[in-house]
Amino acid sequence: MNAEAPAYGLWLLVAINSAVFILFAFSFFKPRTRRDWRSFSAFSAFIVALFVEMYGFPLTLYLLAGYAGNRFPALDPLSHDAGHIWPAVFGWTMDPHLSPFHLLSFVLIAGGFILIAAAWPVLYEAQRKERLATSGPYARLRHPQYAGFALVMIGFFLQWPTLVTALMLPVLLIMYGRLARREEREAEAQFGDAYRRYAARVPAFIPRLHVAAGDAG
Repeated sequence: MNAEAPAYGLWLLVAINSAVFILFAFSFFKPRTRRDWRSFSAFSAFIVALFVEMYGFPLTLYLLAGYAGNRFPALDPLSHDAGHIWPAVFGWTMDPHLSPFHLLSFVLIAGGFILIAAAWPVLYEAQRKERLATSGPYARLRHPQYAGFALVMIGFFLQWPTLVTALMLPVLLIMYGRLARREEREAEAQFGDAYRRYAARVPAFIPRLHVAAGDAG
């Protein structure tokens, strides 16, 4: 990586990028209950922490430059491209925006937002009619919105890993898992055998590669 002019302290960019992605997610997720707001607030905190280091203050780069500066000399705390970290760690000299990690991150982020957007109208209609959501993304996953948030956060972490988001990511994934289990207990109490049959054939977060006949009903 080539050294470049300092590109931090851009707090307006921090605010704009955070607002864009948070409002974008909000427009799809539309939190209504306290549980919805809790999961959405956790996602928002992750996004803010990400962009603070991306454009505000590169805490991770400063810490790693002192700890691993000799091993990874490309981790220049004044270089914005170095914030992608993965190319420096693997010794790649390519443009970090063309690295496999960066390209994969776009797929995961886009896929996560698409999943959240596709799941919301199905869930809203099911809640309105007081029935189970089993069509659309819910035919393949029991918790497509939580899975979507997880994909977006993992995608951003692959694109711009930081120590703060590395600590937050597993905590948030565990939190979403617990929220999902709580929702399942409530759905089972409300819908009984219908939910148990649905849960037996549809996985929670990772879709099956092959859908058996009748699974997508």
